[in-house]
Amino acid sequence: MSETPVTVLGLGDMGTALARALVKAGHRTTVWNRTAAKAEALAAEGALTAGTAGEAVAASPLVVVCLLDYDSVRQVLEPLGDALSGKAVVNLTNGTPRQARDLAAWAAGHGAPYLDGGIMAVPPMIGTPAAFLLYSGSPVVFADHRAVLDLFGESHHLGEDPGRAPLYDLALLSAMYGMFSGVLHAYALVRSDGVAAADVAPLLGRWLTAMSGAVDGFAQQIDSGDHATGVVSNLAMQSAAFVNFTGSAGDQGISPELIAPIGDLMARRVADGHGHEGLSGLVELLGAGRPGAVQGWCRLGDRA
Repeated sequence: MSETPVTVLGLGDMGTALARALVKAGHRTTVWNRTAAKAEALAAEGALTAGTAGEAVAASPLVVVCLLDYDSVRQVLEPLGDALSGKAVVNLTNGTPRQARDLAAWAAGHGAPYLDGGIMAVPPMIGTPAAFLLYSGSPVVFADHRAVLDLFGESHHLGEDPGRAPLYDLALLSAMYGMFSGVLHAYALVRSDGVAAADVAPLLGRWLTAMSGAVDGFAQQIDSGDHATGVVSNLAMQSAAFVNFTGSAGDQGISPELIAPIGDLMARRVADGHGHEGLSGLVELLGAGRPGAVQGWCRLGDRA
């Protein structure tokens, strides 16, 4: 049995996967969930169940939190207050950088060193080489408990700012959802002509794999501010062709709403005189020099 007892608060699919990885590794693992029945399977595997969140926190020096959202985290942790003093808190709940910084400040006020994290995996990937997790916040917590954290997946500490891990987490997930949007549109398009999605899947996977090479190139162009060097498909050409994407959607009777926004951005960028550049230049329309637009989106997000 490991010398480091660990508590896991939250037993959704992800929390359960995290707890199971700890149990399999021989850690004394205490689990808690609002719906107690969710702990039964883990108890059968060797986890200890707590009747309250307070009992669960008292059982271990390391507390891993994986709940629905930050409101849920605060509802669970705030009543515990100073009972968290001296406990290392690792919060793996998805949220925003601001939420992470606010919660870290609250935890510090109660004597609890805090580490925020982003899980780059789905539950079945936890504990496998395919999973990696992003952490930021207390370097002491990360160093002291690295062996535990590595049980979940490859661990990366991004610095002391607790908001950095959720920033990276949301950035990577944004790219994923952008890709998924294109995939779903592609399947809707071929399905509208009676073609099975499975018939297109091998070609689609091959194409997306080939195009993933653009990730590093875009990063170099964006960091340098030079969107024109080495361009092989300029924006003017791509924008002119994009009408075929929305036009074909109309012809086939499907909605273009998953892909239409990038077409509007391309047209705007070309109209601003940047048709000779590559696609990476669209990033300049997403905030640089346009703080009012960004603040407007933030306010919308705050109301969600």
